Amino acid sequence: MTVPNAASAKKRTSAGLTHRLAGYLESLARALRRYGRDESKVLVLGGVRSGKSRHAERLVAHHPHLVYVAPGLPAGEDDPEWAARVAAHQARRPANWKTVETTDLAGILRTATEPLLIDCLGTWLSRVLDDVGAWRQKPGWEHRLDDRLEDFLAAWAAARVPVVAVSNEVGSGVVPATSSGRLFRDVLGALNNRVSADADRVVLVVAGRALDL
Repeated sequence: MTVPNAASAKKRTSAGLTHRLAGYLESLARALRRYGRDESKVLVLGGVRSGKSRHAERLVAHHPHLVYVAPGLPAGEDDPEWAARVAAHQARRPANWKTVETTDLAGILRTATEPLLIDCLGTWLSRVLDDVGAWRQKPGWEHRLDDRLEDFLAAWAAARVPVVAVSNEVGSGVVPATSSGRLFRDVLGALNNRVSADADRVVLVVAGRALDL
């Protein structure tokens, strides 16, 4: 029976430490590659009042110039609750952010020269569904919807500036009681899947806490 001497034991210990250190450094490098790059596309998901918009705003706060894209309905006197939400979002935006209100997300993505924050895909989809006649079941609405979604997804995939897109996570609650509610849930869920597949990072926000997916 051969008894290992102190030198060989020390060598094995040193090799083990080196291996663990190499593993730690590789994990650190992966984290830096994931979180440290600017040229990326990030999808931030969350339910209503989850804190998803605030989290998205923190992600882009370091950019000296940014375009805030608001694709939802503009505030109006006929809906004071919505107007209050819009006003709260506007009040949080830094003075160096430029706001663009548009449903042409594909056009914005293709022509952007500065970082973008899109808030949010849920309100955009609601307007698109109205534009293509989905709520009224106008003939051909499915094809018109597909064209709009594919145009946006192609622009998202080709984006050349940092982009953070916010979207609603609507698949965790009860089944909507109306056909229009189920249509919105299903289409938005499929859209989130497609956007997520071409994102560098996906974050789920729950009760103000962010979880990387």
